[in-house]
Amino acid sequence: MNPKKALITGVTGQDGSYLAELLLSKGYEVHGIIRRASSFNTGRIAHIFQDVHESEKRFHLHYGDLSDAATIRKLIYEVQPDEIYNIGAQSHVRVSFDIPEYTADITGLGVLRVLDAIKDFQEHTGKKVKFYQASSSEMFGATPPPQHENTQFHPRSPYGSAKVFAYHTTRNYREAYGIFAVNGILFNHESPRRGETFVTRKITRGIARIKAGLDKKIYLGNLDAKRDWGYAPEYVEAMWMMLQQPHPDDYVIGTGESRSVKEFLIEAFKHSGLGDWKNYVEIDPRYHRPTEVESLIADTRKAKEKLGWTAKTKFSDLVKIMVDADIKEICGEKSGK
Repeated sequence: MNPKKALITGVTGQDGSYLAELLLSKGYEVHGIIRRASSFNTGRIAHIFQDVHESEKRFHLHYGDLSDAATIRKLIYEVQPDEIYNIGAQSHVRVSFDIPEYTADITGLGVLRVLDAIKDFQEHTGKKVKFYQASSSEMFGATPPPQHENTQFHPRSPYGSAKVFAYHTTRNYREAYGIFAVNGILFNHESPRRGETFVTRKITRGIARIKAGLDKKIYLGNLDAKRDWGYAPEYVEAMWMMLQQPHPDDYVIGTGESRSVKEFLIEAFKHSGLGDWKNYVEIDPRYHRPTEVESLIADTRKAKEKLGWTAKTKFSDLVKIMVDADIKEICGEKSGK
């Protein structure tokens, strides 16, 4: 039997790399879309990349961009995927205030481009394609927690607003054209592969650099914001599980617990052995958002009942995993190991 084929946008990111690993372990043929850049941006997937000359190659990379409808359409016809996971986006909330139009184009309209290409492909070939949209807890914004699938959206950033557009577009194409399209409303999920400008990695990487004698301070913004933080490898499994259901639906994915940035700091510094975090952290107003999301907590009852999915990694364990990984990488680099 021919293996299932999956097409992943954002394959070079945290979630894309873990998802590619998961699908390959399940026997899929995996195709990832990467953006052309003058520097290498494939570090997270280097360990699973295969030489183009290998005969049993199951992992393929293609140049493309969510702003380029023609290339997206071409790739879908070329790959003929069974499943498409749209994880690509301009995903940094603070940066979305600086580049709102670009964020809306990639994070919002990019989803429309993919869905319209799927609609065209299905109509012309008769082959069904399942579609996963990476929705975000940032869509809830100012709505009081806990947040579930029927909670009203009140986004507080251009990123959150773009994700709301993408969410409704996904539902519309599901209802209007019968596409198997789902929204995974994922709350914050972290790992050692998290981007270095996101607050959790800023903290853990900053600790590692301080221990290595490379830095003296970590500069952060709002320490009181509360988030529902989980472990990214577990969350990509939930993505896959959504596309294995008999009918498409939308699901909230999270831990059901909320911790502040300050709590993350305290836990990270306690594990690092550096002592009181207040000796190393300074607040920089440049990192404050014009409008803040104060508290996010996932109500995951539907995911537990319908998917059988629950978060396994505890908050303290997640922090330890990230601190240890950054210390190993940075202190190892300094010592030449």
